[in-house]
Amino acid sequence: MGPNSQVRASVASIRVITCTVTSLEGTRRVASAIASLARVGDVIVLAGDMGAGKTAFAQAFGSALGVTEPITSPTFTVVHTYDTGRVLLHHADLYRLDRTSEIDDLALAEITEDEGILLVEWGDVAADRLGSHLVVRLERPLDPTDDNDDARVVSVSSVGPAWQSRWNKLEAALSC
Repeated sequence: MGPNSQVRASVASIRVITCTVTSLEGTRRVASAIASLARVGDVIVLAGDMGAGKTAFAQAFGSALGVTEPITSPTFTVVHTYDTGRVLLHHADLYRLDRTSEIDDLALAEITEDEGILLVEWGDVAADRLGSHLVVRLERPLDPTDDNDDARVVSVSSVGPAWQSRWNKLEAALSC
């Protein structure tokens, strides 16, 4: 990210990193920074309201990993897989699933075992089934006078041990 990245980061004591981005490019930089630290077996949960930027995040994340084909939201197919040549990126969208049994049938926690990284849009509904993972929550700023449609508050937190050894690198990558 660089000195002119339009991202302000702060770290809370409960291991949450919060970035305020002022542009779509800022969201892309956050996604790229996380992708640079991601490794096979990682599960990344994307959470936030409709239109918060989960798919835009996934597109930038995939691009940073080397995905060259267009990344679209797998709302109707549930999971898309992209081969970067060195790692598979599995991109899931749980928005249309109605029952937890449908989520269980996908075996999302196991999908990363074959050289994969899993991004799960609307993944917060299944987070308790995903094992150790990173949560990326995208939200519009609460300031009602802010008319910047591209501004987002991006909160990153870790569940389980998977990101523990990389946490300091993640903080550094997301700081300005």
